[in-house]
Amino acid sequence: MARPERRGVTIVDVAARAGVSSMTVSRVINGRTGVSDETRAMVKEAIKALAYIPNVAARSLVTSSELRIGVIYSNARAAFMSDFLTGVFEEASARGARLILLKGEEGRPPPTTALEDLAASNVSGVLLAPPLGEAPEVLRILREAGCAMAAVGAYPSPEKICVRIDDRAASYQMTRLLLDQGHRRLGFILGNPDQAASAERMAGFHAAVRETGGVDIQVVQGDFTYASGLVAAEQLLSSSQPPTAIFASNDDMAAAVVSVAHRRHLDVPGELTVAGFDDTTAAVTLWPPLTTVRQPVRELAAEALSLLIAEIGAGGGKADVPRERILSHEIVERESTSVRAKAD
Repeated sequence: MARPERRGVTIVDVAARAGVSSMTVSRVINGRTGVSDETRAMVKEAIKALAYIPNVAARSLVTSSELRIGVIYSNARAAFMSDFLTGVFEEASARGARLILLKGEEGRPPPTTALEDLAASNVSGVLLAPPLGEAPEVLRILREAGCAMAAVGAYPSPEKICVRIDDRAASYQMTRLLLDQGHRRLGFILGNPDQAASAERMAGFHAAVRETGGVDIQVVQGDFTYASGLVAAEQLLSSSQPPTAIFASNDDMAAAVVSVAHRRHLDVPGELTVAGFDDTTAAVTLWPPLTTVRQPVRELAAEALSLLIAEIGAGGGKADVPRERILSHEIVERESTSVRAKAD
């Protein structure tokens, strides 16, 4: 009679021997925080006693062609996402990495079960697109699964690598441009309130305004979508003293402002100056083309994936892998802005 095939040692066996959960073993294997020294020692002793080879160790020995990277994103219709995914695809192709895409709807995270399935599918690491790099439930699930993570456009936290621009400085410079053009009635459209970048862009706007006397400002809430930009623009342009310049926190909302201005028969930029943020395809596919902050979205995505792969190659060690990288931005002047012809 044939002997039954011997089952290999699994993470469940290690957890049972150490008297802890499989999730705790995963944290120890991946070098994550949240485990006491005593528990960490017990897990390592169980690994040694059972001669268990952790998956992360095996991954460090395989070639890059076997890298499996989860990419979690939402807002697929946003202009930003086209450039983000292009950067990810190009870098993954150059590295020979296989991508597993998981999409949420309308800016929301994917369902919890889908996130848990992805985390349990032996992915090497996970790349997060905005706004998911700051979504608490997404981060919790991936953290508890011991997944290496990198996020684009997010701000630092212990569990993930962050790649971004200096949003505050970029917003300050764009606002400074509008003020230098003579505008003294400014409108500002906020981005998604759940993203740190939104607060940073607002802070940059206010910092520039504070330097200049006699400026009237109106700030309205958006959420980085074109639809929210339409609502915000109507609110700003319906006021008794409407702005002569509107700075939107991304190009999608700025494009909506231009659309509302056209519907109201306002000349852009003769009667209304409009500025955006990102320099996506939306900035150059409408009339007039947008003055905007050029955020190197493709490069941000590629750099985040590169750093994630570096962390995976280090077997979960972070000592030699930067936890944050800030890339350069640029102010791009086009036809949607102009010098204010007369005093307000």
